[in-house]
Amino acid sequence: MNQVASLQAAPATAKPLSEFRRCIYIFLSGGLAQQDSFDLKPDAPVSIRGEFRPIATSTPGIDICEHLPKLAQRSHLWALCRSMSHSTNGHTLGHYFMLTGRSVKNLGFRGDRQPRPGDYPSILSTAGYAIRNHPQVPRQNDKLPPAAVVPETLIHWSGGTIPGQFGGQMGHRHDPWFIEASPYHNIQRGAYPEYNFPNLGLPFREEDRVFRAPNLTLPHSLTSARFTRRLDVLRNIEKQQKHLDQAVTARSFGRLREGAISLLNDPKVRHAFDVTNEKDTEQIRYGRNSYGWSLLMARRLIEAGVPLVQVNLGNNETWDTHGDAFPRFKEKLFPPTDRGLSALLDDLHDRGLLESTLIVMAGEFGRTPKLESNRHYTLPGRDHWGGVQTVFFAGGGTRGGTVVGSSDKIAGYPAANPQRPENMAATIYHSLGIPADAAWRDDLDRPHQIYHGEPIAELF
Repeated sequence: MNQVASLQAAPATAKPLSEFRRCIYIFLSGGLAQQDSFDLKPDAPVSIRGEFRPIATSTPGIDICEHLPKLAQRSHLWALCRSMSHSTNGHTLGHYFMLTGRSVKNLGFRGDRQPRPGDYPSILSTAGYAIRNHPQVPRQNDKLPPAAVVPETLIHWSGGTIPGQFGGQMGHRHDPWFIEASPYHNIQRGAYPEYNFPNLGLPFREEDRVFRAPNLTLPHSLTSARFTRRLDVLRNIEKQQKHLDQAVTARSFGRLREGAISLLNDPKVRHAFDVTNEKDTEQIRYGRNSYGWSLLMARRLIEAGVPLVQVNLGNNETWDTHGDAFPRFKEKLFPPTDRGLSALLDDLHDRGLLESTLIVMAGEFGRTPKLESNRHYTLPGRDHWGGVQTVFFAGGGTRGGTVVGSSDKIAGYPAANPQRPENMAATIYHSLGIPADAAWRDDLDRPHQIYHGEPIAELF
């Protein structure tokens, strides 16, 4: 669908925000087990509660997993929603729900790992549209993309692309900016090279786990004089941006090329990508691995002026713990997440940015209450479960040390204050300063509302 980038004007009585707002959406593809992380059930039977024990956090009454000690020490900075729920146990549709903020399928959705123009737009595309076009949403740097994804697009091991990550009905020109720094494409999972583990049945090559910042350098043959000539620069960008959709209109393509030029020219953005050469003290704090590098890159990008960044911690289905769940959590998944996320919270807090930067961490669903055995694994794990999951929030005006909602005694369904993906998306939009009546208009000048639920008020 070819659509005009315009927004319905907000009421004149609405007051614009004076402060630039940011958001980092951390996505755990595969689905984090709520009862093994942020919603433990120590009094449940062993077949449900699992091996991990709760530890006290810095907030009385809030306990989390013993293998997240750094986050436990910082509970005054974050909040939990323990009652997020939707209707599917399938990976593809679960991704779609949690990446678009819509818990219904659009007409024509097939679930076959093939994005289509009729898909609902992603949260990043929807928010990015409003950030770029709505006069009441402040921007720090109009030349930079409003939304970016690091370190890679979510591609299934079979080769299919997960729908829900793109502009969909808004058109490809509203796709977020995908920063492809991770070339390993599901051959290895986890926080490589320190905490990686193999994807079942797929070959492994050492060179496929190298974390590379995208190449934004110009060839040495382009002198400063030639660089000032727009045509030479555009031709060079075109060669580096082969992935751009050929069907995009010339006007939209020109906007994307100009965005690439802005990236090339902005020293802050170039610095943001160069995370693997960061000084040792910073890499130790975040972790010298793909999780730490990605979170550090996200922090630098929002500081440079990109308002919304999605961080995929691990490639597609990394957190899909059907078996060997407890050693995998303890040894591979929780250590780099605990370290990297804690460093991000500390940095944003110390820089005075946490209050204006919302952090959200979620997967496509939770995991089944009861442990299961799987013939592919030696030790037990849990199956897919859309019934309930815990979503992590911090900053952006949320109240630290807060728990919203609850699950039942086996972490199977919401017991109080159930929330939907629409509420999570609305919380992101609200924190970014997008007015509740904001809408985008298609090429027939039809308005499409941005909010499809209320923000989770108890967080604020």
